[in-house]
Amino acid sequence: MDPQKQKEQFNYAYVCALAAHAGLNRVDSPVDDDSIDVAFKSRGYVGHLVRSPQIEFQLKCTSQNLVDNGVIKFPLPRKNYDDLRGTDFSSPRYLAVLLIPAEVDGWVAHNEAHIALFNNCYWLSLRDAVPTDNEHTITVPVPLAQRLTSETLRAMMDRASDGEWL
Repeated sequence: MDPQKQKEQFNYAYVCALAAHAGLNRVDSPVDDDSIDVAFKSRGYVGHLVRSPQIEFQLKCTSQNLVDNGVIKFPLPRKNYDDLRGTDFSSPRYLAVLLIPAEVDGWVAHNEAHIALFNNCYWLSLRDAVPTDNEHTITVPVPLAQRLTSETLRAMMDRASDGEWL
């Protein structure tokens, strides 16, 4: 498999494992023309503004050392930046950046009782991001304090059910 495709598939599996653990339903889109790689839905929010909320993600994966002063300085393609920013969406959109070891053998550890996926994934909302004149990429600061976990996904879904992005 092409190494870039391998990273994409690992990133997808990583985030989907978190969502499954959080009890969220995956929504796949066969075409990524809107910078959304995967979305998750939930139900059971009766009495909230949105009864069946959804959250959407653009997934990025890197083994480059992009960490500086508590943030990942991630070079995001301009198209993705523009597609993720703004408030005029029906669902909240997030960028998820997975940091992985450079060697494929370091991505997964198999043990007798479990497997472990390496390393961690972090998220950023570009909802309030400003337009840019950059033609190709814009470096976005993804805080290391915003680690994507099962609990984080549930909290994002809770906020979506309350219509926080509206």
